[in-house]
Amino acid sequence: MKRVIKKVLRKLALMGYALMVRVLPLSKDVVVFESNVGRNYSGNARAIYEYMIQQGMDGKYRLVWSVEDTSTNIPGRVIKVRRTRMKYLYYMAIARVWVSDSRMPKWLVKREGNTYIQTWHGTPLKKLALDMDVMSMGGSTDVQKYHDNFVANTRTWDYLISQNAFSTEVFRRCFAFDKDMLEIGYPRNDVLFHSNTPQEKEALKKKLGLPLDKKIILYAPTWRDDQYYQKSIYKFVSDMDYGQMQNRLGDEYAMIVKFHYLVKDHIDWSQYGDFIYEFNEHQDIAELYLVSDILITDYSSVMFDYSLLKRPMFFFAYDLENYKNNLRGFYFDFLATAPGPIVETTEELIDSIVNYDAEEWKEKYDAFSKRYNHADDGGASEKVCRLIEEKLAQSNK
Repeated sequence: MKRVIKKVLRKLALMGYALMVRVLPLSKDVVVFESNVGRNYSGNARAIYEYMIQQGMDGKYRLVWSVEDTSTNIPGRVIKVRRTRMKYLYYMAIARVWVSDSRMPKWLVKREGNTYIQTWHGTPLKKLALDMDVMSMGGSTDVQKYHDNFVANTRTWDYLISQNAFSTEVFRRCFAFDKDMLEIGYPRNDVLFHSNTPQEKEALKKKLGLPLDKKIILYAPTWRDDQYYQKSIYKFVSDMDYGQMQNRLGDEYAMIVKFHYLVKDHIDWSQYGDFIYEFNEHQDIAELYLVSDILITDYSSVMFDYSLLKRPMFFFAYDLENYKNNLRGFYFDFLATAPGPIVETTEELIDSIVNYDAEEWKEKYDAFSKRYNHADDGGASEKVCRLIEEKLAQSNK
């Protein structure tokens, strides 16, 4: 019975939305922000929004955040709405500007006069969208349907932010995107230029409850397409031996485990005492970049952001062949390009950390940074905000 009621209410809501789109004029001052399909307050959208707050723009415009949890602490004068609820539908119907880092619901109507700024959420190593010829995400194997849905969504984008020239080339093809590309770096990385100080690092350690007397390892792996509970809800999967990590590194390090935003899992880390600290999708990863001394990842786009800090990176790629050949495929030669050790076992990982020599990796690291970090300069948020103001000013003429 509950399912029937829910289905009826959803249908009524969508009917109401269709009516609002037909009869309500676009607002001259509403901007809607969303990150990770409404799951949290983070990423590029957050950075753009917070720059607007710093500039006092929340007193000039109505700024709306789409979040699942409306108790989320968001600074400034903000209107918080839950995705797909009536209040959300109302603001999506009248908003002059949408800012999002992921895809919107396919039934949303992109109205004439609305500007959609798609920030996306990372430089790609693994294949995306139309470049994917294997499909195993959440149980789906229909590649053509996935491609069709993606193209329908990308056609609503007016602007797409790119972190570098490499991403620009890939995005043009894999998203079939032929509108305005903003190759300006990522707004979420501005903080890595402005807050990369010992004082900020110590303050963040205190804020996050991390030990002040130890170095911090950030472990941030990506998700596995074929390891899921249900559609869009993935398992935390890793072959890492955490006990071995603690035994050999625990005197000098503590380790943060950061879940990807698509991962929803409950893991009991208590046996590792004060060695492991878990942060889920609600924690903005930029703070974890700043507070950490080294990064362990696998095939995640975090490598491109973290490299801005010029700190050591290690790649725990225990399933490299399966991931590359059966799940996604890569855009470039990962083995030849990675600016740090690629290992397959915990023992190899520990040894590579203990024996790391920055000079040994300098040439590769510099080449990696030159190719992928050339556009990030700490000013991306300001550039996007100027574009938003320009679009809002046009609507007031």
